[in-house]
Amino acid sequence: MSTQYDYDLLVIGGGPGGQKAAIASAKLGKRAAIVERGDLGGVCVNTGTIPSKAMRETVLYLTGLAQRELYGSSYRVKSEITVADLLRRTAHVVAREIQVVQDQLGRNRVQLLQGAASFVDEHTIAIEGKSGMAKVTAGHIVIATGTRPARPPNVAFDGRRVIDSDGILSLEKIPASLVVVGAGVIGIEYASIFAALGTKVTVVERRDRMLEFCDEEVVQALQYHLRELAVTFRFRETVSAVEVHGDRALTLLASGKSIPADAVMYSAGRMGATEKLALDRVKIPADERGRIHVDAHYRTCVPHVYAVGDVIGFPALAATSMEQGRLAAYHAFGEPTSAIDGSMPIGIYTIPEISYVGRTEAELTDASAPYEVGISRYRELARGQIAGDSFGMLKLLVSSEDRRVLGVHLFGTGATENVHIGQAVMGCGGKVDYLVDAVFNYPTLAEAYKVAALDVSNKLRAVKNLRS
Repeated sequence: MSTQYDYDLLVIGGGPGGQKAAIASAKLGKRAAIVERGDLGGVCVNTGTIPSKAMRETVLYLTGLAQRELYGSSYRVKSEITVADLLRRTAHVVAREIQVVQDQLGRNRVQLLQGAASFVDEHTIAIEGKSGMAKVTAGHIVIATGTRPARPPNVAFDGRRVIDSDGILSLEKIPASLVVVGAGVIGIEYASIFAALGTKVTVVERRDRMLEFCDEEVVQALQYHLRELAVTFRFRETVSAVEVHGDRALTLLASGKSIPADAVMYSAGRMGATEKLALDRVKIPADERGRIHVDAHYRTCVPHVYAVGDVIGFPALAATSMEQGRLAAYHAFGEPTSAIDGSMPIGIYTIPEISYVGRTEAELTDASAPYEVGISRYRELARGQIAGDSFGMLKLLVSSEDRRVLGVHLFGTGATENVHIGQAVMGCGGKVDYLVDAVFNYPTLAEAYKVAALDVSNKLRAVKNLRS
């Protein structure tokens, strides 16, 4: 293979999944390259995960929102916050992250080929760059092109008043009012960020509730908190059109309602960025949303062509994309692997954060799996008082039959960090007794695990005593 093709493995797309696939191949002694038409890092680094989280941290600091329980509701670090304030830190973080990626690829001798890729045949990729067209061949190919925001034809996007989630960084000023169409992860994250800035936010969602895959009690807590920040929710509503009138936008709903606002952010779904790959030349189908179907090893219907990351659909997270890229590369070269198991954490960077691992109460109920619930509230913890977080909570779902931890759900400060304790316990098949007996640093938010574990253990003991 090393003499037949230019590369042992060629990756299309320089996002998290593509990077890890290329680096994993290089670590195995293979010749790897990445074709990237834009900036390294993909949506994750340039317009999505990293910028939005950097913006979130900036907003939390400048608004003083996290400290208001300690210093009063009027506490702010900066009275007038501008887009420049938000982008200053964001630009620094993005530039630094791109440099980190470049350094990693360089150290591992992964070649970067700049340009737009398309298939010529099953082993040949055409690359259209600034200097013209070139062709390269590879024994294995990984499609990691990611996604782009869906843009329905009935919405008049102008990049200024009507934008998609990738265009949020191009706003000229912080809008006084904002309509967010779509109550998925991206929509709710940005809704909470702008609400914290003082923007009057209206969320329009065609479903009955937001974040349907999350624990309902946790979602209700988040929704209550967002309403405290003056967010209005319009559930079971569909957008029929968005019009621009001067410096304002008008969102028209199918129910006949009209919502005027300074800006509209459309975040109802994303499309796989596959339309320019010429997949028909290698007979790899994409669904109506541009996504590619893969098997358990991330292979497409062409065995030596793999696909990883957002382009294959759920869960479409940077963390899982990285692991998918590594596993695809390992499988391509016969390296032993183990599949991503069910204890995969989900983190949602709203204000406050949501994170969970394992199953929800609804899933356990539908499966007729007996369980008990243990709750710990941050207001009961010394660290919660120190941090000024009285609304956070941790919920443990524990099997009533064998005491295994089945799910962990968190809401509040540090949720996306603390979830990994539950992930580790569940990944080892751990029981709630481990958390009961474990000693946690005091004062910490991690101590919530012990409080919740004692709560559920007492409930299980009470049931056992009644039956004996």
